[in-house]
Amino acid sequence: MSDAVVLLSGGLDSYTAAAIARSDGFRLHALTVAYGQRHAREIEAARAVARALGVTRHVEIAVDLSIFGGSSLTSDLPVPKDRPIDPAEIPSTYVPARNTVFLSLALGWAEVLDARDIIIGVNALDYSGYPDCRPEFIAAFEQLATLATAKGVGGARFTVHTPLIALTKAQIVQRGLALGLDYGLTHSCYDPLPSGAPCGRCDSCVLRAAGFAQAGVPDPLIQGARG
Repeated sequence: MSDAVVLLSGGLDSYTAAAIARSDGFRLHALTVAYGQRHAREIEAARAVARALGVTRHVEIAVDLSIFGGSSLTSDLPVPKDRPIDPAEIPSTYVPARNTVFLSLALGWAEVLDARDIIIGVNALDYSGYPDCRPEFIAAFEQLATLATAKGVGGARFTVHTPLIALTKAQIVQRGLALGLDYGLTHSCYDPLPSGAPCGRCDSCVLRAAGFAQAGVPDPLIQGARG
């Protein structure tokens, strides 16, 4: 069994990506980053998801990107809602260089663990237009990992696994349900209500709702809120 570092946000995608990696035989070391996000409720979800996955170790690290601002997720800028989602447009919820920062942290831990594999739940189909969710970015980061590490200089190759990158949100939901995942543990909303319930109107909520609808199954978060 090989070790892998998985970036675990507590959202639907990272949970599914981690579960796929586990089913592929990886021993998971989960990394959750508190980056000053307004939807910090996802940190609690990450803890629940890590327990459900039975990860070997779950590390939470604080890297407060709200110091820089530049995103409606790390500042007081309004979160876009009730809008048509155009993947060609980069929305204000894009956090500058976030996945580069996250993958760099995961790479550092992977090198210490003598692991060669990193798991991230990025998606290039049903997403909000983020440049750091594209296959080109992942390929470039793998090259950087080889050049930037002692292990890489010594001949090791790091692989960034993106098992969801070519799946629709509905396919992601279906894959997760086939693996027995409880999506009631997850949190996806960018701008949750004071109660912690999803707003139902931000891009993340809209994409999630469409995914469950197209998969033909109810979202347990919505069911729970109504119940």
